Amino acid sequence: MKKLSYQTLKDLNYDGYLLPEAPERVLQFGEGNFLRAFVDYFIDILNEKTGFHSKVVLCQPIAPGLAPMINEQEGLYTLYLRGFQEGQKVNRKRIISCVSRCLNPYSDFEALLACADNPDLRYITCNTTEAGIVYDSACRFTDAPADSYPGKLTQFLYRRFQTFGQEEGKGFVILSCELIDNNGKELEKCVLKYAEQWKLGEDFTDWIKKENIFCSTLVDRIVTGYPRADADAINEKNGYIDQLIDTGEIFGFWVIEGPESLKKELPFKEAGLPVLITNDHKPYKQRKVRILNGAHTSFVLGAYLAGQDIVRDCMNDEVIQKFMDKTIYEEIIPTLTLPKEELEEFAASVTERFKNPFIDHSLLAISLNSTSKWKARVMPSLKGYLEKTGKLPACITASFAFYIAFYSGKQLKEDALMGLRGEAEYPIRDDRFILEFYEAHKNDSAAELVHAVCTNEDFWGEDLSRLDGFEQAVARYLDEIREKGSYEVMKQCLSC
Repeated sequence: MKKLSYQTLKDLNYDGYLLPEAPERVLQFGEGNFLRAFVDYFIDILNEKTGFHSKVVLCQPIAPGLAPMINEQEGLYTLYLRGFQEGQKVNRKRIISCVSRCLNPYSDFEALLACADNPDLRYITCNTTEAGIVYDSACRFTDAPADSYPGKLTQFLYRRFQTFGQEEGKGFVILSCELIDNNGKELEKCVLKYAEQWKLGEDFTDWIKKENIFCSTLVDRIVTGYPRADADAINEKNGYIDQLIDTGEIFGFWVIEGPESLKKELPFKEAGLPVLITNDHKPYKQRKVRILNGAHTSFVLGAYLAGQDIVRDCMNDEVIQKFMDKTIYEEIIPTLTLPKEELEEFAASVTERFKNPFIDHSLLAISLNSTSKWKARVMPSLKGYLEKTGKLPACITASFAFYIAFYSGKQLKEDALMGLRGEAEYPIRDDRFILEFYEAHKNDSAAELVHAVCTNEDFWGEDLSRLDGFEQAVARYLDEIREKGSYEVMKQCLSC
């Protein structure tokens, strides 16, 4: 079979959308699966639907990367978006043609800096992982390149400033996709620190602030990446070899915090894309964390103890799905600020995503670090519901008991505390001090263990026993889990 290229696709009479040539208007730090299935997909649709007419030049954020393969395939790759939508199994294929090339700044730093001389370049996107947006004072301006991503970006912006001076309109719209709070603002802080540390001058600092827009964004799509098990069959069917096949779920949502003017610059709405430009992304982040992530954290530990192993199978169990639905619609949504209709529409999409037949999402994988997850994703809904109604939310309270029951391990090994589901061991993975705590309390009664957990301020940042009736209710649930099992407790919650 042939390698993937424009000529190959023409030979195969590919009748989808292809953009052979266009100016490089987007620089993207990150060439991995997520950005190629998310940002580059959206740009490809913009090109087709609105005449956005832009190519994306990619840059590896770290030395090892995909540049050779991307350049060998002329930037082309096959994307499959797969899932469950409106009651139907969906598998959509698209050749992404918006990528022009990929740079490796560790082998040719000047090639990256030269992109700053391109007057057409307007947008910078990035996803350098949660650890990517960090200020490292060891970075020097003379490094080629700076080790940290914000350092590289500062070097790039300074080259732009040198080339165009303070010419109006030559700054960038910078779209940060890293999974940290206020990602764009945190990136801007790092860049300004480097400008000061490297003594690049007040004019440059003023230009950064005046001519560049650092947008905080929320990204939402599960990207499953290269389908290793199916790749040979896919290539055989397609008639070409694609080393960069990417896969992700159908659902996608991108919230960009920026000025109203961006809606004209980036016509996502006209293209019918699920991208929202707003002056405040926080309510949407709260919606995702509380509903999507909160639903996971609320039911998966109890569902695992009830004998389930993957999310999709949980959605095929009437009791577990009803437990999740009650948690979301009756206990989480009432605590949120967005319009109820929007929240319920998002909640319905969550159920479809959890039913995705192409993703075997392991409950044990989701269980990793559940202590911090429960604190960040579920505790705000617990407190919000209490504040609003004066009552304890039954499902959320039970989920805390599921968490404690799941963490009730018996033997601490090198990398995990081992729990028991029936006769089979399972690993509990979290910070070491958390695992040591649970091992120390492995022989406690339900009431003793719940008291120890609730009053552990190192876990929660506060004493949860001070929440009226919470400790006592959790202890009752934990007693019932030990006696009857988590499945029976879920059933009980549905009748509350």
